[in-house]
Formats: sequence, C-alpha cells, structure tokens
Amino acid sequence: MKLCFNQATTMKKSSLVTDLELCEKNGYDYIEIRTMDKLKDYLQTHSLDDLAGYFAKSHIKPFAFNALVFFNNRDEAGYKEIKEELQYLCEAGQKIGCKNIVVVPLVGPEKFTKTQIKESSVTVLRELAAIAKPYGIRLAVEFVGHPQCTINTFGQAYDIVKTVDRDNVGLVLDCFHFHAMGSRIEDLRQAEGSKIFILHIDDTEDFPIGSLTDEDRLWPGQGAIDLDAILQTLKDIGYSDMVSVELFRPEYYELAIEDAIKIGKNTTQAVVGRYFTLG
Repeated sequence: MKLCFNQATTMKKSSLVTDLELCEKNGYDYIEIRTMDKLKDYLQTHSLDDLAGYFAKSHIKPFAFNALVFFNNRDEAGYKEIKEELQYLCEAGQKIGCKNIVVVPLVGPEKFTKTQIKESSVTVLRELAAIAKPYGIRLAVEFVGHPQCTINTFGQAYDIVKTVDRDNVGLVLDCFHFHAMGSRIEDLRQAEGSKIFILHIDDTEDFPIGSLTDEDRLWPGQGAIDLDAILQTLKDIGYSDMVSVELFRPEYYELAIEDAIKIGKNTTQAVVGRYFTLG
C-alpha cells in the first residue's frame, strides 16, 4: 500500500512547494493537491509545466486533486460551473499525471429527499464521468459525515456509485466520515474493493455521532474510531492501493510543517502497518 499526504494536514502554514519538498524527503509516495487554495497559490508564480517537471524527476507523484465541491442538487448555473471546473482539472491532471479527482456532495441547510439526492447524483456523475473518461481521470465521491451533507454515509454513497455504474466513478473512504455518521462496517464488508479509489486515514475524539466536525480529528490510533475493523475489512475485500493522511485539527496547524508530516507518517505506519505493508 502506498503512502499519500493530503495537504489539508498542513494547510494553515504550508504551500504546495513546501509540502512536496518535505513529503519527498520523508518518503511519501503520493500527494493529494488542494485545488481551492494550494494549487491556485502555486500557479501565481509557477506553471503546470513546472509542476509536471517536478513530478517527472521526483519519487513522489500526484494522486488526486482535492476537490470538486458540491456536485449534486445544484441549479443550472452551479452545475455549469462544476462542469467547467472539471474540464480544467482534467486538462491539468493529464498534464501533470494526476489521475483522480475527489468530488464532494452538496453540504448545506436546504433539505432534499433521498430520492432527489440519488437521482441528481446519478445523473450528474454519469455526465461528469463522460467528461473525465477521455483524459483517463477517475472521480472519487467523498461522502461527508455531517447531518447537513446530502451524502453522509458509506452505504448511501456506495449505492449511488453502483447505480452510476461507470468504471471511472468510485469512492473516497475517509475513516472520520465513516465514523461520524455511523456508517456500518457490514456495508463496507459487502462492497467491492475496486470501487474504493482513495482511503483517508485519521481518528477522532469520542463525541457523539452527528456532532463531530473536522476540527475533532486526531492522528491515527489516538482516538475513538475502530480503525482495526475498517482496515481488516478493506483487506478482506481486496483494497490495498493507497492511504492518505488527512487532518484538519487546529493544534496540529501550530506544529512545524515537517513535524506534522513526520507524525502523520509515523502514526499511519503504526496503525496501517498491522494490516498492510506501506511503501
């Protein structure tokens, strides 16, 4: 299993250049690039050709752009923006060798029925998949473990992805989001490992289901998530591709950037290493 770094973990102090340098130094295989800030900041003084050149000569490679946000249940103008952004990310991904894009469901106070959510998600994902396919790009749907997210459990997300029925549409399994709205390990056990494209590793404080927020995340193995059950089940269903360290904890943003990158690697190795060989 390959080790990946998600830039959310150091986003308050770091940059794409710094994260790449320190992740390369500390033996990470992949990086998830934040498109909403870190990539934009990078492109103020560099080009995509510069980024492609860096990856061509380095061990670390781009795994995913994170993220195309709020893809479903949008109005016509919002949907047009989503398609335009996807087109840009596909072209950028093809240039630098990034073959995955995380897509995030709508989060907000407006209420939709389960039927409305599924119908919109399936329709939109099929169209987005058609746009991405010629570029060799996969779309990884990330359910978000929050009551206001339209897709907030593994079972709901997996049902949508299976209904979409496209080779280049799969899931992000974020351990925090899996725990935060009470996703069922039974649903994961019945899933196809090949439909999970990205694994986000993290842990959380022991707050009640439905009240957790990203700021409650902890380093892997230091919280309340049953990571052993998740990892054993992933192994059983044949998933072994990659694991990405993703934290949003305010205290961790105060750490020196390299310290955070090292702790992320060490805590991930200690937990994931019980089930998979990293690297």
